[in-house]
Amino acid sequence: MAHADRLLLGPGPSNPYPEVIEAFSRPVLGHLDPDFLAVLDEIGDQLRAVFRTKNALTLPISGTGSAGMEACFVNLLEPSDVAIVGVNGVFGERMCDVAHRCGADVVRVESEWGHAIDPQRLLDAQRAAPNARVLAVVHAETSTGVENEIAPLAAIADTDTMLIVDTVTSLGGIPVDVDGWRADAVYSGTQKCIGVPPGLSPITFSDRAVERVRSRSTPAQSWYLDLALIADYVGSARRYHHTAPISMLYALNAGLRVLLGEGLDASWERHRRVGTALQQSLPELGFRPFAQERRLPQLTSVWLPEGADDLKLRTELRDHYDIEVGGGLGAFAGKGWRIGLMGHSARDRSVTTLLGALRELLS
Repeated sequence: MAHADRLLLGPGPSNPYPEVIEAFSRPVLGHLDPDFLAVLDEIGDQLRAVFRTKNALTLPISGTGSAGMEACFVNLLEPSDVAIVGVNGVFGERMCDVAHRCGADVVRVESEWGHAIDPQRLLDAQRAAPNARVLAVVHAETSTGVENEIAPLAAIADTDTMLIVDTVTSLGGIPVDVDGWRADAVYSGTQKCIGVPPGLSPITFSDRAVERVRSRSTPAQSWYLDLALIADYVGSARRYHHTAPISMLYALNAGLRVLLGEGLDASWERHRRVGTALQQSLPELGFRPFAQERRLPQLTSVWLPEGADDLKLRTELRDHYDIEVGGGLGAFAGKGWRIGLMGHSARDRSVTTLLGALRELLS
C-alpha cells in the first residue's frame, strides 16, 4: 500500500538522510561474512567518535533505544542492588520500571516535568546510598524537551556507583561527551539526530562496566541482551550470538558517515540554529513553551494556543500538509505538542514549512 512522503517533525522517527536510504539497496551479506564484519568494525569506530569515547565495548544493539536501556540495566544490576534514578519525565519513569524488573531497590530523585534535575541532588542521593550500584539519568528528556546536566555527575566515577546515561534524543544533536562525563554505560537510538530509521541502539560500556558484566554472581536476566555473550560476537572471537540486522547496520554506517562528514560541532550548531528559530517564532502563533529551563533545540515542547483542538490540528497538519508532529504525554497529553527538528529534518525548510502550514490552519 502506497503512502505519503511525510515531513517527520515529531519526537521520532526523523526523516533519514538520503545516503541512508541508498544504503538499504546494498546486497545482503551473512552476519559472519568478512566483508560485513569490516562494516561492523567501522561502525564501532564511528560510534566511538560520535560518543567521544575510547571504550572498546561500543556497538549497536539490535533493537530500538529501549533495548539499549534494558541492555544497560540488565547487565549492571542484580537483584537487591540499589539504583538511583533521576525522574523528570516519561523516560526517567521507564528507567525506574526497568530497574524494578531487574529486582533492584530504586531511589527516585524527582523534578517537576518541564524542569531539569539539579545534579547536586543526584550526587547527594549517591552520598546517602554509597552502596548504590548505578545512578541513571536521561540527558535529553523526550517527553518534556528538557536537557539534564550530566558533566557534574563525573564525580561518582571515584565511587563504586556506575553512571548510566540515556542519550537517545541527544546523540548527534547536542554535545555528548562519554569520556568527559566519565560515564560507565551510555545508550542511544538511531531514529533521532543520527538520521537513521528506528531499529538499532548504539551503546558504549566503560572498562569498569565491562568488568562488572564479567564478574556478576548471576547471569544477566536477558539472554538476548547479555553483553558477556554479545561482546564475543563484535570482538575478536566472532562467536555467533544472533543474526545481526544487516541492512539496518548498512544504514547506520551511512548515517554515521554523514554525521561525521558534517562534523559534530557543525551538526550541533545546525540543530541549535533551527531549534532556536522555531522556538522564537511559535509564540507569535499562540504557542507557549512547556520546558521552563535548559530547553532542547532538537525537541521543542509547547502548550497549544488557547482553544486549539490537539487531535484535529495534528490530523489536519498530517492529512493536508504531510507534516507529523508529536502530541504531549502524561498530564501534557491533549494540551501540548512535541516538535522534533532532528537529523535530516533539522533544516531551515522544516521550520519554514511547519510555520507556514500552522499560519494557514490557525488563521
